[in-house]
Amino acid sequence: MQTATSSSPGAQSPAESELAQLIVDSLNIDWIKAEAIAPDGPLFGAGDLGLDSIDALELALAVSKRYGFQLRSDNPDNKQIFGSLRALAAHIETHRATR
Repeated sequence: MQTATSSSPGAQSPAESELAQLIVDSLNIDWIKAEAIAPDGPLFGAGDLGLDSIDALELALAVSKRYGFQLRSDNPDNKQIFGSLRALAAHIETHRATR
């Protein structure tokens, strides 16, 4: 039986926490702490972070360097992949290079 802790709306999983710190560090967004990024909140547009397309490129590069796979700009699923911290973390966990 699985517990709801790893998927509860307000709590970041360890993978989400690591990714949130990567977002804060790589995009130099010092106005928010990594642990304050809502797992299901929007990363781009009108969300708390208000990231834009340039941030998406920088974040894709940081993810590529950290996790060993490339997020492609022509992927039709990018809107969903980059939709939230939780969605991006799940995509990374599925596609990351094994170490």
